[in-house]
Amino acid sequence: MACPFIEEVVDEGAIVLRRAFQRERTFRDRSDPLAFNDSYLYERYRFSRDGIANICRLLSPYIANNTRRNRALTVPQMVCIALRFFASGTFLYTVGDAENISKASVCRSVRTVYLSLKRLLNVFITFPGHKAIRTIKHAFYGIAGFPNVIGALDCTHVRIKCPSGPHEADFVNRKSVHSINVQMISDADCIITNVEAKWPGSVHDSRIFRASSLYQQLARGEFSGVLLGDKGYPCLPYLLTPYQEPQTEAQHHYNIAHARTRGRIEMAFGLIKSRFQCLKHLRVTPPRACDIVVACVVLHDIACLRRERQPRIAEEEDWGNEAVLEENETGRLIRDTYANNYFA
Repeated sequence: MACPFIEEVVDEGAIVLRRAFQRERTFRDRSDPLAFNDSYLYERYRFSRDGIANICRLLSPYIANNTRRNRALTVPQMVCIALRFFASGTFLYTVGDAENISKASVCRSVRTVYLSLKRLLNVFITFPGHKAIRTIKHAFYGIAGFPNVIGALDCTHVRIKCPSGPHEADFVNRKSVHSINVQMISDADCIITNVEAKWPGSVHDSRIFRASSLYQQLARGEFSGVLLGDKGYPCLPYLLTPYQEPQTEAQHHYNIAHARTRGRIEMAFGLIKSRFQCLKHLRVTPPRACDIVVACVVLHDIACLRRERQPRIAEEEDWGNEAVLEENETGRLIRDTYANNYFA
């Protein structure tokens, strides 16, 4: 016959063990995400431990919870939740399951982080770059011998869910996909130096450029150098495009050097979309999609400046931009001068 005292002790011991296990599980679930090695962190957040710690220091003044609640999310937790969403592009509840956080908390953390990153836009994204213009030109010249280049210009589409409202058709691009059209400029190291993320997918690349503040600055001659753009832009004194139908050997050589040098912006698009898979399809409203794009570009520049591990570059999708037939006469003459003087 079992002794009641022994049974009571066993029951009490089981309760103590169960409570200890629950406390341990809670502790592990809410542990410091930076306690893992760099390989683990990079696979999930696209940054090393030092990189995540640096982002936490940058964002802490904006996202730290001023509360005495013992279960409030820490800055590293909020940053890692947002980074996992940017890196995976999955659903919010999936991120919450991976981080052991509710979907509502994930949504709040992601929004808080990307709005805070947007506040750092002018710190990390500045044209023509953080280096001296002479250094920027020299880096571009080293690619294919194309002189006087201060940036490579292009647009890329970011898919979004079908927006509601009367302007839904404005977001349908030439491939019948809802998207926003994002203009970026990169330097020779694939660091983004300018971004315009506010236009629907139906808007042409050249219109986005003409409506940008940078276009006005270039037209006023505030920068010494030229941009390189594809056939979707008009040839201007400060924006050189390839020859549609090259006739001479110099023009052929010009086009080859132009394509190789301008390819840095295509590489930058591939890096950004490979590093942050969410940019392949954002299931949010257009305004939020624009904010997330800006946040990912800021993170991309931080990663490049810190020399974080690069992902395998995915090939950028060809969005089939229409060619611009009209050309500025002065721009055409300057393009001919480049071809004849440097590539003959």
